[in-house]
Amino acid sequence: MMIRPATPEDAAAIMRIWNPIIRDTAFTFTTELKTEAGIAADIAARGAAFQVCERAGQVVGFATYFPFRGGPGYAHTKEHSIMLDAQAHGQGAGRALMAALEVQAQAEGVHSLWAGISGENAAAVGFHAALGFAHVARLPEVGFKFGRWMDLVLMQKIL
Repeated sequence: MMIRPATPEDAAAIMRIWNPIIRDTAFTFTTELKTEAGIAADIAARGAAFQVCERAGQVVGFATYFPFRGGPGYAHTKEHSIMLDAQAHGQGAGRALMAALEVQAQAEGVHSLWAGISGENAAAVGFHAALGFAHVARLPEVGFKFGRWMDLVLMQKIL
């Protein structure tokens, strides 16, 4: 397993991981599928703040961070996303990606890293808790997908 910064050439593999999660799960509230061009643009804009996990030459997961909110007062606070191919769960890829992401964030002066997690994704809440993220808030019924309202769990880690 190798963790490395993403390149625009990884966009198709990332899209293959991300779109089924968007389409088939309540783990993200968005319903807009990602495009290769959009992912490539995000990779180009974020640089090393977009990491992939590669195994046997195949991208099996990614993690990235981005602004938490607009404005200079939030410059040192970032929100992150982490997604794994279904076959990569439970094999250390998520922990390795988050470790690399935290190192990069610290190098860029990030002080606070946030996770916005669907209240229906108990595994992600447990994963983040195991990595030292604190449960800060549960926002009731702020997400809507699949014809139902869902809660958003906010977790934070001070780096």
